[in-house]
Amino acid sequence: MIGQLRGILIEKQPPHLMVEVNGVGYCLQAPLSTFFSLPEIGQPLVLRTHFIVREDAQLLFGFATQEECRLFQELIKISGVGPKVALAILSGLSPADFVEVILSQEIARLQRLPGIGAKTAQRILVEMQDRLPKLNLPSTKMQPGSSSLQMNVGDDPLEEAIAALVALGYKSFEATKAVGKVKNTAQSCEHIIKEALQGLAKV
Repeated sequence: MIGQLRGILIEKQPPHLMVEVNGVGYCLQAPLSTFFSLPEIGQPLVLRTHFIVREDAQLLFGFATQEECRLFQELIKISGVGPKVALAILSGLSPADFVEVILSQEIARLQRLPGIGAKTAQRILVEMQDRLPKLNLPSTKMQPGSSSLQMNVGDDPLEEAIAALVALGYKSFEATKAVGKVKNTAQSCEHIIKEALQGLAKV
């Protein structure tokens, strides 16, 4: 089991990134919350990881914090919640926000996330209610990181934001519509994605 990687960030394109460790490049998938805290290309970083081996693939997932990793590991144990849906949950809700959703039984808020229907949302609320005390997750609002989600020079921030949302599971027209509602499109891709996610959460 690969539980942690310490290396140099060499690529990042949500939800994928690559970390070089002793000359070997590890390809990972990560939630947007982790991307928001990544350093610039060429800088060192440490990620908590979870490794999944299937008949048709070997998948490595990276997380900026231990809390995100633990929550991901618990979510994928729930029937109907695969890695892609778990990443979408962590991209739309911080661990603290997730705790608030579970404690207040906000099923509608869960259903706004891609890939989560009424039955899956209800299953998450029921099963996570018992697991939360063991996870010891924060119950207060987490402040967003100050690091930027830096894209490659020359990339269109709007297109990158739409691509990131589609990769998470949002339909193309939903992502395009959400990004189109962002008031200041001259800002960074990170801020465009954050504002778009906030809009999607209110639909």
